[in-house]
Amino acid sequence: MHIRLSRRAIVASMLCGLAAPVALAASPPALPIEVRVLLDRAKVPPEALTVVVQEAGSAGAGLVWGADQHVNPASLMKLVTTFAALDLLGPAWTWSTPVWLLGTLRNPGPDGVLEGNVVIKGSGDPKLVLERVWLLLRRIRQAGVREIRGDIVLDRSAFSGSDRSPQDFDGEPLRPYNAQADALLLNYKALLLTFAPDPASGVARIVADPPLAGLQVDASVPLGGTACDGWRGALKADASEAGRLRFRGSFPAACGEKLWPQAYADPASYNARLIEALWSEAGGALTGVVRDGSAPGARPSFEFASPPLADVVRDINKFSNNVMAQQLFLTLGLQYKGVGSPEAARDVLNGWLVGQLGPRAADITIDNGSGLSRGSRLSAGALALLLQRAWASPVMPELVSSLPVSGLDGTLRRSPGMAAAGVAGRAHLKTGSLQDVAGVAGFLVAASGRRFVLVAIINHPNANAARPALDALVEWSLSPRGQVALRH
Repeated sequence: MHIRLSRRAIVASMLCGLAAPVALAASPPALPIEVRVLLDRAKVPPEALTVVVQEAGSAGAGLVWGADQHVNPASLMKLVTTFAALDLLGPAWTWSTPVWLLGTLRNPGPDGVLEGNVVIKGSGDPKLVLERVWLLLRRIRQAGVREIRGDIVLDRSAFSGSDRSPQDFDGEPLRPYNAQADALLLNYKALLLTFAPDPASGVARIVADPPLAGLQVDASVPLGGTACDGWRGALKADASEAGRLRFRGSFPAACGEKLWPQAYADPASYNARLIEALWSEAGGALTGVVRDGSAPGARPSFEFASPPLADVVRDINKFSNNVMAQQLFLTLGLQYKGVGSPEAARDVLNGWLVGQLGPRAADITIDNGSGLSRGSRLSAGALALLLQRAWASPVMPELVSSLPVSGLDGTLRRSPGMAAAGVAGRAHLKTGSLQDVAGVAGFLVAASGRRFVLVAIINHPNANAARPALDALVEWSLSPRGQVALRH
C-alpha cells in the first residue's frame, strides 16, 4: 500500500507543477500518466520503453507504445524458448540418460563386482540435480554393483563444444547464472556454501555442499566486526589453487547464518569430482577413475528419465534459470537437427517462429535461448503476437502456469510493486533483467475476468531504476481506469 500511495503522491506533485511539466507535454497521452511520471523520476525517457497491452484472443490494438523497436529482452527470451519447446516436444516429453554396465558382473548383489566400466551418456537433461544424480547412482547399486573394477566414463558428446567461458558475459565466472550448458549437466556445476557463526569459538563454520572429491574447503573463517553489507567481499574467497577454496578475510558476526551459491571455479572437473564423491557416499568402490569418454553403440543397461518437460519449463520461467534454458535450447537442435549446437537450435527456433508469426518472425534475433546475451533482440509487438498464439495453443495452461505469479512466487515473490492491492495474484509474468534492461511479459487477469497479454521492456542505462514504472503499468492495466481505456 505504501508504494501505491507514493506513486499517487508523485503523480499529484507532477500535475500540480512541482516537477517539470515539459516532460509530460512531450509524451503522447496513450502512455498512462503514472508510468510517464515514474520514468521521469528514474531519468528514463519514454522512448526507451516499448509496450503492448491487449486483450487475450483479441485483435484490438489496446495500448501500444514503441512496439516495433528492436530491443534486448533479457530473460523474456525464455518465453520464446519454452513456448517453442512445449509446442514442438509436448508437455510430457522427457530427457533420457542411458547407462551401460560393461564387462562381467560377479556376485550380483550388495557385494557385486563389475569387472569393467560404467558409462553414463548425457542427452541434455537440465534436472540432474544433486538428489537425482544420487538416484541414478543408486540405480547402479540396485543392479547389483558395489565395486567397479574399471572406470566411470561420462559421455558429453550430445552437445557440441562451446568456445564460451563462464566469465565471458560479465567477468563474473563464479556467479551461478553464468554456468555453461553441458550434455551431462550435473547439479548445475554449482557449490552451495553455508556460513554459520559460532561466537563462542570466534569463527564461522563453513559447510560445502555437495561433496566434491579432492576439493578442500576451509572449515572455518574468523568472525569480524564489520556490518553485514558486503559480507561476501569481506570473506576474500580465493579459488586460485586447483582443488582448494580458501577464505583469507573474515565473516561479519552480525550476519547470522548465510548461504552463498557459486558456480564451481573449475567446471571441467566438476562432474568427475561429484560422481566420485557420491559413489563413495552410496557405499560404492571404484578402482579406476571418473573420466570423459564415449558410449558404446550397444543397448544400454537402463535409462534414467527426467521429470516431464512441463515441470522443467516451470523451473526455467519461475526462477529464470539461464543454464536450464540453454540446455532446453540446445536440446531442440539435438532433437530436430541431430546436433546439439547453437546453430542447429537457432535453425529450429527460427523455422518455428516463421510458422507462428509469419513475417513478424524477422523481429526476433536469437542468441542462446536464455536471454543472457547482449545480442538477443525482439520487438514488443512480435512477442505480444507470440503470446497471443500461446493463448490459443493447447499448451497454454502449461506455459501460463510456469510464469511467476505477482507477489506470490518465483522472481515476483519479493516484488513490492507486484504485491500491491489489485495486482497480487492477478498477473502471470516473466521478468527480464540485465544491467541496461528491465522487462515483464505475460498474462493479466482483471477483476472482471478479462484476460490480457502484456509486454513491457525498457532498454536504458537506468532501466532497473525504472522498474516501478513497469509495476505501475501492470497496476494501471488492472485498474478500472485502465480497463476502460483498454476497451477502446
